[in-house]
Amino acid sequence: MSDLPSIRWGIVATGMISSWFVEDILLEWEGKRVNHIIQAIGSSSTQKAQDFAKSKCPTHNPKVYGSYQELYHDADVDIVYIGTPHSFHYRDCMEAISAGKNVLCEKSFTINAKQAREIFDAARKNNVYVAEAMWLRHRPLYRELNRLLHEEKIIGDVFRVFSDFANGTDPASQPASSRHRDLNLGAGSLLDVGVYALTWLRVTLGYQKDLPQIVAKQTHEVGVEVTTSAILQYASGQQGICTSTSKALGAPGEVFVVVHGTNGYIEVQGSAASIPESFTVWKKQDGAADRAYFPREACEGKTYEFPRIGRGFIWEAENTALDVLAGRKESQVMPWSETLYILDIMDEIRAQGGTTYPGE
Repeated sequence: MSDLPSIRWGIVATGMISSWFVEDILLEWEGKRVNHIIQAIGSSSTQKAQDFAKSKCPTHNPKVYGSYQELYHDADVDIVYIGTPHSFHYRDCMEAISAGKNVLCEKSFTINAKQAREIFDAARKNNVYVAEAMWLRHRPLYRELNRLLHEEKIIGDVFRVFSDFANGTDPASQPASSRHRDLNLGAGSLLDVGVYALTWLRVTLGYQKDLPQIVAKQTHEVGVEVTTSAILQYASGQQGICTSTSKALGAPGEVFVVVHGTNGYIEVQGSAASIPESFTVWKKQDGAADRAYFPREACEGKTYEFPRIGRGFIWEAENTALDVLAGRKESQVMPWSETLYILDIMDEIRAQGGTTYPGE
């Protein structure tokens, strides 16, 4: 792979999401465009960093640091991947940016839109790249669905979409220190998985510029939001229905997005709403009666399947690396405006649902 351009990653935090990310970007696969090097690992202790390096990237021999700050000041790191809990993203992004580092930060990007705006202001002043790691948007399936819906208009005009994510973490059963239960770590289904349900609304409804009117309700257990239901009503007349919960677990292969159009509908299914594997277009047959609802027997179905490579972080890593190597300061797939759009909606949902976090 010596003929490929290289990018040197610094990995901040050694939890599950960082493990998944590193395992994926080190895969060899057809179509790979960048050589990903794990240059450094930063953790809360040197031992944790050493254990992570030995387990996840033994052939890369990365530098290991017992603090994040040491990694930020490593001159050999081209970009920092931040895999800490939501509530630390603001701190970690600001410290990395202050050190002049490019940043890819996990979703949800921050606790609220105010924090994100401050991060982007700092990135602009320090002339560094910053992007939210919303891996769903980088997937070929997501991008092909966008093309079919809005370029080919394969089901006509989209007027209504339902999306859901149920992850079954059940905060009440977790220890008080768990990120799924501790508000100091940003616990709650909306920031953890509801952000995906909202992301599906963005691609299917067509990326409106104006914020929708929102009606939202949330329920709480042990002080943590465990269900969110929101209706997004746009000036265009389009409607998005978004739900998330940590009280139930979605079944593999189930439909978690349904898109209604004037000429048919689409169902998206997969392992989870963050890991879509296929979608089926149910298009009204020629000669079928015009009606608001199309029974399946009046539609022709075509399923689009997409091969799974690793867990799916490769597309995000490739696009991010190419952005940085080209000198861009924003992601072409997940620009700052999109991060802010989703966070503004989540802020309003939480305001109506009664969910706040320490320090807000």
